[in-house]
Order: sequence, then C-alpha cells, then structure tokens
Amino acid sequence: MRKIGILFVMALMAASVFAATSMLGTVKDAMSSLCSGLTQMLPVAAMLMIILAGVIYAAGQMMGAETRARANVWATACLTGALIAILIVVVAQPVLTAINNGTAVQCT
Repeated sequence: MRKIGILFVMALMAASVFAATSMLGTVKDAMSSLCSGLTQMLPVAAMLMIILAGVIYAAGQMMGAETRARANVWATACLTGALIAILIVVVAQPVLTAINNGTAVQCT
C-alpha cells in the first residue's frame, strides 16, 4: 500500500512539473513576468502603507497611552514594510539579472 502511495505522489509531481514548464515557456519569460509584477505592484503597496501608517499614527494620538503605544508600533511596522517594498523594487532587476547568468531581465 505504501509503494502505491509513493508512486502516486511521484506521478503527481512529474505531472505538475510538466504542466508548469509548458505554461511558463522559458525561465527568462518567467523572470521578466516576475520583475514586471513586482515593479507594478510594490510601489503602489508602499504608498498605501505610508498613508496607512500616517492614519494609524494620527488615530492613535487621540487615544489613551496604551492605544497610542500600539498605534506607534503598527505605524512603524507599516513604514518598515513600505521601505522593504521600495528596496525590493530597486534591487529586483539586478538580482534577477545576476540569477539569469548576466542576461538582462526586462521589467516592463
């Protein structure tokens, strides 16, 4: 019974790898798609997180001491997330180009 389960899992993994490779095309296309998605989504998310941090901080200033402290922590977390998102956008293309053996990855 155990051998049948192992064979089933191996067949399922082989089928999923075959399906993934046929859908992606080439690795360069997948990297370009990833880079394009990152450069389109993350700056918007970073801006929204910065706005959210300001709103949370301002709302926390109207509350009591404990809530104000929690709001400061949440606002700081939002700003940290926004900075990391901006860092990922800046570093994405050079890192993906280095992973792709120096072949330039287009982030359009």
